Amino acid sequence: MAKNPTESPDLVADIGGTNARFALATPDGRIAAERILSGADYPDLIEAAAAYLRDVPGPRPRRAAVAVATPVTGDWIQFTNSPWSFSTEGARQALGLERLLILNDFTALALALPLLVPDERQAVGGGTAIAEAPIGLIGPGTGLGVSGLVWSGNHWIPLQAEGGHVTFSATDEREWAVSRVIQQRFGHVSPERLLSGPGLVNLYHALAKVEGWPAENLKAAEITERATSGNCWHCVEVVEMFCGMLGTAAGNLAITLGARGGVYIGGGIVPRLGDFFVRSTFRTRFELKGRFSGYLAAIPTWVITATNPALRGAAAALD
Repeated sequence: MAKNPTESPDLVADIGGTNARFALATPDGRIAAERILSGADYPDLIEAAAAYLRDVPGPRPRRAAVAVATPVTGDWIQFTNSPWSFSTEGARQALGLERLLILNDFTALALALPLLVPDERQAVGGGTAIAEAPIGLIGPGTGLGVSGLVWSGNHWIPLQAEGGHVTFSATDEREWAVSRVIQQRFGHVSPERLLSGPGLVNLYHALAKVEGWPAENLKAAEITERATSGNCWHCVEVVEMFCGMLGTAAGNLAITLGARGGVYIGGGIVPRLGDFFVRSTFRTRFELKGRFSGYLAAIPTWVITATNPALRGAAAALD
């Protein structure tokens, strides 16, 4: 929704476990002056936002919407995969804002889904979306985000969900063996322990232990690079397992929500996999649900290829 052109811009941000993305939502509805700051360079949201605002010319924002990679259950925000924490009211006062809206990052991303244009998503598999049916959203990044949209009759209502922390579902003996290794380390095995950047590293080491091959000290980006380039067969196997597990998780979400409006894949990992993901077992595993396989075959799945759409969703949340 475009604002009055005489108004000051709104501050919008998408704060993950690694990076903090800031931008301005201008009165004419654009996302401008986007900057990415490293979370490790700042002690909290207040210092990072203040640093961003010092470098941005023009009138000071009076409103802000900040998407955070953690549950939003009250005034105090404690990040799941970052040492950052803050009081919403304290941050509002410190930044001189009239209004500060804090929402989950995948709630913000869900709000952006109706704003995407066709070339900002890539279809994986078939299916046709049913208008005004629920829409699912799942995405591995620093963590595993889950959300969705439900139609109210005149607008979309985003879900504030934490589905990345449910119990992981293994589908064969190999995955059961991997999950047992993870269980020995963490106790509860959630999908996020396997379907995220740190989860990809966990999966690499767990599969190495199960199959008896020597693991290197690799980061998630190195595992995916070796897999997509074909330079390491073990990494290919790990990322293929990752894609299959994500397919199962996405199928679970689709059935749970009745997401016949489609399921979107967000986060920072999958878009970087490119054709590897399209050729993977993701879609086969998405549909592999016994008596409900036909139900899932009719549901489209898309990879979000837009750049930082959660900022658009955060801006929409203010209006």
